[in-house]
Amino acid sequence: MYTVSGKSDKNHLLEMHAPLVKRLAHQMKAKLPPSVEVDDLIQAGMIGLLDAVNRYEETHGAQFETYAVQRIRGAMLDELRSSDWLPRSIRQNMRKIEEAMNKVQQRLGRPPKEAEIAGELKMSLADYQELLTEGSGHQLVYYEDFHEKDENEHFLDRYCVDESSDPLQSLMNGGFRQAVIHAIEALPEREKILMGLYYEQEMNLKEIGAVMGVSESRVCQLHSQAIARMRARLKEQAWTGLA
Repeated sequence: MYTVSGKSDKNHLLEMHAPLVKRLAHQMKAKLPPSVEVDDLIQAGMIGLLDAVNRYEETHGAQFETYAVQRIRGAMLDELRSSDWLPRSIRQNMRKIEEAMNKVQQRLGRPPKEAEIAGELKMSLADYQELLTEGSGHQLVYYEDFHEKDENEHFLDRYCVDESSDPLQSLMNGGFRQAVIHAIEALPEREKILMGLYYEQEMNLKEIGAVMGVSESRVCQLHSQAIARMRARLKEQAWTGLA
């Protein structure tokens, strides 16, 4: 649908892609703690969609939906970041887990088992698994976590300084995507399967539990552990100049 000026009708684009915002919001909500409200994600996503409509030019050569998804997800992530939805104590605990994983990995030359990580942390296996459950929202792998940065500066703030900036392309050009792929490949087989079911097959935790023969809460723990392993590996690569 076009106006006389030949540009896409903004209201039509907004109305047509509103269901996309809701779908992306529910997909993201499924990966976050119960404290995050899906309505907040939808509201942020609609702002991202409006931004996409205002910025998009057909001369970009990309389909509008492809461009809009990037803006919508970015707006939702910014909302999560600004609302500080994960308590500092949980972030600190997950960093401790990542550090313990890295130390045991270096010592043993292989991915550590849960009991070995718990031992490094000087806590019982049950207590360690409880930390994993509490850290279930600590799931996002941020590029800026693995590079020198201002403590208050966000990756999107650095790379979205104007309309032509493309943070996703910056990630790809920097080899970060390949580093993430290698981090997934290095996971223990069970956690690698879990990640495939979760992100490629888009199964929920209950469905994955049925496939793997474990409880939904156990899937949550294993997922948190897999993310922690990936983050630990990516940080190690960054420190050695490989990421």
